[in-house]
Amino acid sequence: MSATTAPAVQTAAAMVSLRGLGMTLGGRRLLSGVDATIETGEFVAVLGPNGSGKSTLLRVLLGLLQPSEGTVMIDGSPPGRGSSAVGYAPQGRLLDRDLPVRGHDLVALGFDGHRWGIPILDQREKQRRVAAAIEAVGATEYATAPVGHLSGGEQQRLLLAQAILHDPKLLLLDEPLASLDLHHQREMVALIAELSRERQATVLFVAHDVNPLLQVLDRVLYIAGGRAVLGSVDEVIQPSVLSSLYGSPVEVFRTEGRIFVAALE
Repeated sequence: MSATTAPAVQTAAAMVSLRGLGMTLGGRRLLSGVDATIETGEFVAVLGPNGSGKSTLLRVLLGLLQPSEGTVMIDGSPPGRGSSAVGYAPQGRLLDRDLPVRGHDLVALGFDGHRWGIPILDQREKQRRVAAAIEAVGATEYATAPVGHLSGGEQQRLLLAQAILHDPKLLLLDEPLASLDLHHQREMVALIAELSRERQATVLFVAHDVNPLLQVLDRVLYIAGGRAVLGSVDEVIQPSVLSSLYGSPVEVFRTEGRIFVAALE
């Protein structure tokens, strides 16, 4: 009597897998031996001081930089330029007032004329998807206005619409709160959290301040001193972990639901 072999169980790949990631740019060591696994659907803040390698990590995930060491996988495959599986919103900054581009044209750059874009030949389909993305971020009212005349929050919504054009599995957001006041920061965080839930997208959100994100975060990836730690807010943002990363004493204060990090003399 022959034995029956049970079918192999396939395990879904993590959305982002970093193994021994090292990165050296211009002779400067930014990242060394970084190991991290981010699962599908997670909302992860990428924190750390200026120049620590946060934006560099995003460039690696976009396929724009090759790691100096180690491996990087996105949903089981190496990163590639222009992948429709990855949406990207660049670092938030006010666009020039004289820029001769209207809101819907800025969003459409995600299809053509843009380094992250993938050409689509069907113009009607392109227009439909641009309009749908603009509506999804609540920017229809000002989509025909010159982008330089819009507020920082309005510009950031249009950049977010560009990032979701291809319904990506992974959203990489580089400091989207940088040019926003507290009220608009809260609006933007709520919008991104809602979009990620609706689309089951994983989010890596680069930020300087964790506080606007506390209500939506699953975990944080804290980068400092060339190293990184991934875990819950309480696991990572604590004196012993941060002092180890920075190589000097760090204190963490919690008050009224907010977190403050301070270096000690």
